[in-house]
Amino acid sequence: MYDWANSAYATVIAGAVLPAYFVSTVVPGDTYRFLGREWAADGLWGLVAGSGPLVMFLLIPVLGAVADFSAQKKRFLTFFALLGSAFTILLFFAAPGRVGATIGIFLLAQMGFVAANVFYDGFLPDLTTDDTIDRESSRGYALGYIGGGLYLLIGVVLIFLEPFGAELTTRIVLAGAGVWWMGFSLWAIPRIPETGASQPIPQRLAHLSPVVAYLRIGFGRTWHTARRLTHFPQLLLFVVAFILYNDGVQTTINVSSAYAGGTLGLDLTVIVVAFLVVQFIAYFGALAFGHLSYRLGIKRALLLSLVIWTGVAVAAFFLPAEAPVPFLGLAVVIGFVLGGVQALSRSLYGSMIPEEASAEFYGFYSVFSKFSAIWGPFLFAFIGAATGSSRYAILSLVVFFTLGALLLWRLDIDAARASRSRWSFEGDQATVQPPT
Repeated sequence: MYDWANSAYATVIAGAVLPAYFVSTVVPGDTYRFLGREWAADGLWGLVAGSGPLVMFLLIPVLGAVADFSAQKKRFLTFFALLGSAFTILLFFAAPGRVGATIGIFLLAQMGFVAANVFYDGFLPDLTTDDTIDRESSRGYALGYIGGGLYLLIGVVLIFLEPFGAELTTRIVLAGAGVWWMGFSLWAIPRIPETGASQPIPQRLAHLSPVVAYLRIGFGRTWHTARRLTHFPQLLLFVVAFILYNDGVQTTINVSSAYAGGTLGLDLTVIVVAFLVVQFIAYFGALAFGHLSYRLGIKRALLLSLVIWTGVAVAAFFLPAEAPVPFLGLAVVIGFVLGGVQALSRSLYGSMIPEEASAEFYGFYSVFSKFSAIWGPFLFAFIGAATGSSRYAILSLVVFFTLGALLLWRLDIDAARASRSRWSFEGDQATVQPPT
């Protein structure tokens, strides 16, 4: 149900409505001067989407380590969910011409969204087994797509009817995503059981205040864990593969609305309908790929999704301008593979990490995810600026999908899962047993 809650943000703010509204209404004119140069509106959004992950880049694993050590994943989840949803509500003030304010509010909302997901995902290995983790992750994503899709449907109806005028109605829809996220979070989070057991603060840190001691522990564990990741080549292989192909996925999510509005010349109604199609198709796609992972194996199911993603990037390059039907057709394909690649990546990673440090490791996973989300939007912005067309920028995503698939093909999943038992955590130390 937390997937249900925060998916309103993912669909409306990060996906369908805010980017298109930003391009068409918030930014005055065809270009905007930022960082000493003129940017097309869709290129500026690509820059913003790539900058957001940098804000929480180093802090997230530390917070995850603190949550694991103190057994407070639930408290961290609550705080960041409420923080992100509150700033999402403030997007009501994203009025025409308020470019800086809109960017600032969005980045703060994005911080809450990203950080809350770390602690939410950290519950996944604790509440499942290797046999059930793929299915439960897929069911969570599927329910999220339905929840996000339902709110997006409400938004579509309101934007189409324009009961308060086009601009004010859109701002109400943006703020309503925060209300949806906050309301269902307050229902869902109390029903998630806290897992793990808190550890006492080491004696050598007992003279410090609890906040400082926990931060020292968080930074220490993060540093020790990061240094020892080199002893786990299969886990690292997956991480690099994930960084590459997820860059293509996240860039598609982050810039498709701006690409449709700025390059293809489609209006906001068509774009929102396309995202609505993606949401409901993704429900079936997530469940289908969960079933495929059981029948074919998770690696083959993921590789199949990446082949389809490569075709999506090529097809997007050839989409005709001002033609909604081909764009909607491609949205159907994206919806089918989107849920699969996200759910299976989350569960595969969860099956390769130690349960007693799940929030910390999902903090790293979030860093990997957001690190990968930096470069695609930046590349999209700069290739579009250099060539004068975002079509060549969208085609560049083929490289990310192809390289990611090649590395994933080399992954030995059994060896990666077997290596989990070699980790040991005590206080702010992470140690690794040699392989047997």
